[in-house]
Amino acid sequence: MSGQIAIVGAGPSGCYLAQALLKLAPDLKVDLIDALPVPFGLTRYGVAADHQGTKAVTRQFARTFERQGARFFGNVRVGRDLSLAQISSAYDATVLAAGLSSDRPLDIPGGDLPQVYGSARLTRALNEHPDAVTLPDLGAHPVILGNGNVAVDLLRILCKNPAEFDGSDLGPGPTAWLAANNIETITIVGRSPAAKAKFDPVMVRELRKLENIHVTMDEPESSSAPEEQKKLQALHDLNGHGTGSVRVNFRFGIQPLAVEGDSRVTGLRVAAVESEEIIGATSLITAIGFMSDGDLNRDTLITKAAPQQGGKLDERLYSAGWFRHGPRGTIPQSRADAQDTAALILSELTIDPARMGATIFAELPDCTDYLGWQQIDRVEQGQSLPGRCRQKITSTKKLINVAKQRGQNL
Repeated sequence: MSGQIAIVGAGPSGCYLAQALLKLAPDLKVDLIDALPVPFGLTRYGVAADHQGTKAVTRQFARTFERQGARFFGNVRVGRDLSLAQISSAYDATVLAAGLSSDRPLDIPGGDLPQVYGSARLTRALNEHPDAVTLPDLGAHPVILGNGNVAVDLLRILCKNPAEFDGSDLGPGPTAWLAANNIETITIVGRSPAAKAKFDPVMVRELRKLENIHVTMDEPESSSAPEEQKKLQALHDLNGHGTGSVRVNFRFGIQPLAVEGDSRVTGLRVAAVESEEIIGATSLITAIGFMSDGDLNRDTLITKAAPQQGGKLDERLYSAGWFRHGPRGTIPQSRADAQDTAALILSELTIDPARMGATIFAELPDCTDYLGWQQIDRVEQGQSLPGRCRQKITSTKKLINVAKQRGQNL
């Protein structure tokens, strides 16, 4: 009898963990459970459409299902279809790797105005997540609040011309939305000084490839720290780049005080170096972090866990990825974490042959599996439009219907 392990969340951290567990113990039964009918989570719905190189990590994850024997159970939402207690009782160990999918709120006056949009909301809509809302009108002068990679991702996407998306999986709806926008200026505001901005220098260097922008900023300060020097050099090289129609202005060391406007956003009031000022804006995009959607009661679980347990939340219950650490770290960094978590789980694993394992999904009529995902993948790639590598199916119902026709030639 081999051990049975459930991983809630089939995104990068969950897939890397399954990969690590099965490498150390090939006889394990490792099941990845996801609220969506499709696997790969953030890689499919969070990584920018024009970063197909990053998305290619799904080929590695596919081998975990196709060669190592991991199983996928999709369209299973914890709290709706099964409780965490039911899953935990059915498996020898359960790992929560569900990520953090909600935007952290902007806690300043005016932060709830209708034209304040969280980056997760926009990213889901650009990636055609089944639960995404309609892409909004950002107006001519959006302001992006944040200076991490997500903020730079959105800046780059908003500034690209249609030809610069060739080869991507950007869908027809987002393509038309981007082509129709009338953006004239984008101000990207960071609380930190430039040297301590959270973006990777490579993300800033990529902006120099854009044809449609004209970049300005105050010349960044100096630093003797090697990592900070890399960021400052990337910004120095970017400053003044381009003569395009979209003016991009970087601001650093700015503290947001309030969103200006009565019924709609007119600006962002900030504390600059010596005084307050108002940066004019037609909308505000926040890229200030993510939080749990609450389904798995993350805050309570993390608070109850001992701080030095390496992701262990309780007996036979563990955490991984952003669910464990909070919203920091890149997809490749999840791999090292997964190896540590896998070693901890296996060192504590006690096998109980009476546990039900995957039979708990048998009564869920719309539960999808990996063969169903392969059918979806074939259909999406087969219906891709010129200049695109796939056209995503955008509704949960259609995804489930296609998954049920697995093995058929559609």
